[in-house]
Parts: sequence; structure tokens; C-alpha cells
Amino acid sequence: MTDSDDSINLRSYTDQIPFARHLGFEITKFEGGESELRYTAKPEHLNTFDVTHGGAVMTMLDIAMAAAARSETPEIGVVTIEMKTTFMAPSVGPLIARGSLLHRTATMGFTEAKIYDAQERVCAHATGTFKYVKRRLPTGPASANAMRPPSTD
Repeated sequence: MTDSDDSINLRSYTDQIPFARHLGFEITKFEGGESELRYTAKPEHLNTFDVTHGGAVMTMLDIAMAAAARSETPEIGVVTIEMKTTFMAPSVGPLIARGSLLHRTATMGFTEAKIYDAQERVCAHATGTFKYVKRRLPTGPASANAMRPPSTD
């Protein structure tokens, strides 16, 4: 796989997701139906109990599952259709999310992900369904293409 602007690989995956960059996610595995992300919450990403905010946890799980779904065919995008999350323990300190593609059809990917703390305790678990979609054309001020979200039809 090349490092061109159109390729998706380990180094470029989270760089293409502005919210993942903002939170500071680092992807360390993106292959064979599996993914791994690392993240340590910043003070502004904590809730009133000083643990990682549930929204950041859910985002990490969502991206881990999407990466697992895309890892076998990175040139095809995915959109989240459904996600169920269970919070099992406080997510504190450095976190690792591991995602897996459980089953794939021509148009759908069925996934799961878990978040582990530094002691390898499971903090959160999610399952998700993703629809495979064609990547959209470049958009923005320098592009002739209008901003259109990918179709989920």
C-alpha cells in the first residue's frame, strides 16, 4: 500500500478523522479485521468524576470498530448504522481499544470492541453494525464537488 493521499493505512487512518485527532487517538493496529487504538484522556475529556467522559469512550469504541471493519478493504468507507455500548468500569489513565470484525456481508460489517485500562481490565464494551460505502470525492473550497455526506441507502 502506498502513502498517497488516497490510501488508508496505519499512519493515516486517524489523521483523516478530525475528531480522533482532536482527542489524541493513536491507531496501532489496522489489519486483518482487527484494530487497536491508544488514548489517554486530557483533563478537558474527563467527566465530573475525573474519569474519561462517556462520549470520548464511545467515540474510541466507534472508531475501533470502524477501523476493524475497514481494515480488510481500506479503500471502502464505512458509516455507523447502530452501536450498543456497555460501561463496565471507570475508564481511567492510558486506555487501549481493541476492535474486531466478527462478520461481513457485501454491504454490512458486524463488529465489537473493548476498552482496557493499564491493568488490562475491561472498562467498556460495544457492538456495532457498519455499512460499507464508497469514499466520497474531495470537498471544500478548492474542490469542484459539493459537500455531500455518504449515502446510507
